[in-house]
Amino acid sequence: MTVQQMTVQPMNAVDSTMWFEVCALGALGREEGVAALLPDGTQVAVFRTHDDRVFALANLDPFSGAAVLARGIVGDLGGTPVVASPMHKQHFDLRTGACVEDGTVAVPTYPVRVSGGTISLGRT
Repeated sequence: MTVQQMTVQPMNAVDSTMWFEVCALGALGREEGVAALLPDGTQVAVFRTHDDRVFALANLDPFSGAAVLARGIVGDLGGTPVVASPMHKQHFDLRTGACVEDGTVAVPTYPVRVSGGTISLGRT
């Protein structure tokens, strides 16, 4: 899949969380990522794992400063779902944003939900 950047639209707020539709689950292949642009200009990388779980991290690689994590390789390290940065190959835990190789570094995570076959990102 060619990595695309999508601009997302706001949905109804629930429990002070504003949800933004990203794309249909079927538009994001397994073990792939896509970049989404929130209305405030924040770039988020959305990933789908081999077992259809969906995660979202900031798209900015903290080691290189480039907005490239959506282009990383999605996989698994010892049962932990990760994305490997395409720049310097550090792995980021998709659940927590923590860098596997350097525990002092992490990227922000975002709540994700799939409802009616649509992936949405949450923002408080």
